[in-house]
Amino acid sequence: MGTSAKNFFSKEEKQRIVNAIKEAELNTSGEIRVHIENNCPGDVLESASWWFEKMGIHKTEQRNGVLFYLAVKSRKFAIIGDEGINKVVPDDFWEKIKIRMGHLFQQGEFTLGLVRGILDAGEALKKYFPYQSDDVNELPDEISFGKN
Repeated sequence: MGTSAKNFFSKEEKQRIVNAIKEAELNTSGEIRVHIENNCPGDVLESASWWFEKMGIHKTEQRNGVLFYLAVKSRKFAIIGDEGINKVVPDDFWEKIKIRMGHLFQQGEFTLGLVRGILDAGEALKKYFPYQSDDVNELPDEISFGKN
């Protein structure tokens, strides 16, 4: 395990994650962000929600942004979808993705877990928010890192 959030993933692994974001967004107007930090001392959903807002994910036109949040030293993660996507996906949608990711994380497959989760979210976004010819990438695809 890396010593900090920034070097938890190798350069190649980070590129695989960014490529997954680009691939997932290819056929959808939805937006996916990944935020990684070291510690999450409190409730993981509260921390993820704070970053969701700080990163402006709630400002997408169709409210169809998704955040994958990981606190690597605290061993916590969360997925948050905005209200536009939450209205249309099944109630257990995020939980199912989280369980699949968690199984891979338990095996030490952090990159694969994140990539799979991103691509799963992309499939739902594609179904409910298909790509429009005038679609613009509203949020950056790069991984965001916390300071702690």
